[in-house]
Amino acid sequence: MVMLLRARCFHRLAIPDPMRILYKDYRTAIPQNFSNYESMKQDFKIEIPEYFNFAKDVLDQWTNMEKAGKRLSNPAFWWIDGNGEEVRWSFEELGSLSRKFANILTEACSLQRGDRVMVILPKIPEWWLANVACLRTETESEARRGDGLFEAQVYGRTVLIPGTTQLTSKDILYRLQSSKAKCIITDDALAPAVDTVAAKCENLHSKLIVSQHSREGWGNLKEMMKYASDCHTCVDTKHNEMMAIYFTSGTTGPPKMIGHTHSSFGLGLSVNGRFWLDLVASDVMWNTSDTGWAKSAWSSTLSQFPISVFCSAPTAYRMLVQNDLNRSYKFNSLKHCVSAGEPINPEVMEQWRKKTGLDIYEGYGQTETVLICGNFKGMRIKPGSMGKPSPAFDVKILDENGAILPPGQEGDIALQVLPDRPFGLFTHYVDNPSKTASTLRGNFYITGDRGYVDEDGYFWFVARSDDIILSSGYRIGPFEVESALIEHPSIAESAVVSSPDPIRGEVVKAFIVLNPDYKSHDQEQLKKEIQEHVKKTTAPYKYPRKVEFIEELPKTVSGKVKRNELRKKEWTTI
Repeated sequence: MVMLLRARCFHRLAIPDPMRILYKDYRTAIPQNFSNYESMKQDFKIEIPEYFNFAKDVLDQWTNMEKAGKRLSNPAFWWIDGNGEEVRWSFEELGSLSRKFANILTEACSLQRGDRVMVILPKIPEWWLANVACLRTETESEARRGDGLFEAQVYGRTVLIPGTTQLTSKDILYRLQSSKAKCIITDDALAPAVDTVAAKCENLHSKLIVSQHSREGWGNLKEMMKYASDCHTCVDTKHNEMMAIYFTSGTTGPPKMIGHTHSSFGLGLSVNGRFWLDLVASDVMWNTSDTGWAKSAWSSTLSQFPISVFCSAPTAYRMLVQNDLNRSYKFNSLKHCVSAGEPINPEVMEQWRKKTGLDIYEGYGQTETVLICGNFKGMRIKPGSMGKPSPAFDVKILDENGAILPPGQEGDIALQVLPDRPFGLFTHYVDNPSKTASTLRGNFYITGDRGYVDEDGYFWFVARSDDIILSSGYRIGPFEVESALIEHPSIAESAVVSSPDPIRGEVVKAFIVLNPDYKSHDQEQLKKEIQEHVKKTTAPYKYPRKVEFIEELPKTVSGKVKRNELRKKEWTTI
C-alpha cells in the first residue's frame, strides 16, 4: 500500500434531523480484508506484544520483504506538490533516510530519555521522516506509574508533538512551555515566530530548520542529512511507552495534551487501515489533511495518479460536486472513498455517487481514540449515521448515572474500558489528572459527545456535550477565540459558537457586545478589523467568519454564557 500525501485525525459533527430521512437504498461494496461486518466484529482479536515499535516491526519488515522480492514494486511513499514535483521512496529508502534523521536527533541534538520534539511543518517529505525518526530514536528507558485505570507510562524514546503550520508565535510559546519540548523542527515560514519566543522556553535547546538557506542558531536539516550516517539500531519500545502527544482544543482553558502510545496509535490505527479503509498492498491511498489545494488540483490529482483510496474531510467532496466534477476528469483507479472530520450532507453523498459511481463511507473518532464508529464495506449506508462500532471498541449510549440506554434514547456516547481497556484509547491528558478522571463514568470512557443507537445498531450523532467547533476538519475551542477577541479594544465581551456553512460544514461565529465608545462606529469596517485582529492573535483558521453585534449575551443566573442557546439559534434557522 502506498500513502500519497497526508495524514489526519478523525472527528465528526452533528447532522440536522431533517437530513436523516433522505437516505436511499445504497448498494454495498465487497470488502477485501473481511467477509462482512458481523464476522469482522466477532472474529477480531489482536495480541498486544510486550514490545512493539512501528518503525522496526512494520516498516523494517516491509523493507526485508522488498529486498526479498516479496512485495509489489510500487513505492512505500509518494509525495507530490501543486507544481508537479514528486518524491518516491521505497521502504528501503524510507528506512535509510529516517535512520539518518534519528542519528541527528540523538547526536547533533543530544536528545535524552523522554525528551519531546515539536514538529511544525507543512506536509513535505521531512514531516514523515520526523515522525519515523522519533519512533526509532534510541534513548534510555524508565517506568512511570499511571493513575489507576490508565496503564503505567514508560518514556523510553523521543516523543513526537505535531503542530499545524497555522500556529502563531503565541500558540507556539504556549505549546513549547506546556510540553517542555527540548527540540523544535520547522521551516522558513515559522522559524521567525519561534525565534521571538525561544528565549522564554527554558527547556528548548535544539532548533532544526528545513530550508535551502542557513539561519543563525538553527541546524539546517537538509545539510545535516547529507552527512549523517544511516547506521542506526532502532530502539526496543514497550507497547505502553509514550509515542506522541497531541494538543487538542477544549471549551474551557487552553488546548490540552493527549498522550498516545505505541499500542494506542502504533497498533490501534491498524483498525482504521485494515477495516475502514480496507487497504491491501496494491492500493495507493491519498489522505488529505487540509484544503490548501484548489479544487482543480484535487480533480487533476485523482485523475492523473493511480489513487485507489481517497480519504478527505467533507469540504473536499462538497467543493468537487458543487463545481460539477469537470467531465474531462475520469477517476479510473478510484475504488473506495471515506470521509471524516465533520458531517457530510446526504445530498453531497448522492451527487458524488451519481458522478463517480462510488459511495462515501463516513467515520467517527476523536484525537483521544482511533476509529470509534464507521460505515464499512458490506454494510448498507444510512447517510447521516456514524455507522456501527469499529472492532476496536464496545460502544454504548449511557444516561447520566452510567446505565446503558435502549435504542432510540439519546445519551452520552461511551466506550467500555473495564475490565479490559481497549488498546486504541489514549492514555491520559498529560499533566492534567483531573481532566483525565472526568472522562470516566463507572466502567466507561465518556467521549463528550451525545447520540443514540437505532434498532439496526447504527449510531447517530446528536450534539457535542461541549462547545467544540469543527470547521473543515479543524477543532476550534471557543475559549481560544474569545481570548483573542477580548484583546480588541472595541469588545466588552463575546461568545463564540458554531454556525452552519455549505462548504466547511460549520464555521466560527462570534456574538459580540461592544464597548460604548465603539457602538457608533461603522459595523462592517469594525467586523473586518476584528477578524484581522483574531487572525494575527491566534491561528488564522480560528477567526470568526461570521460576526454579529448584540446588546447583551444570554446568561444563566450564575452568570455563565448560554452558548447552547446561541448555537441553537444558528442551527434552527437553516
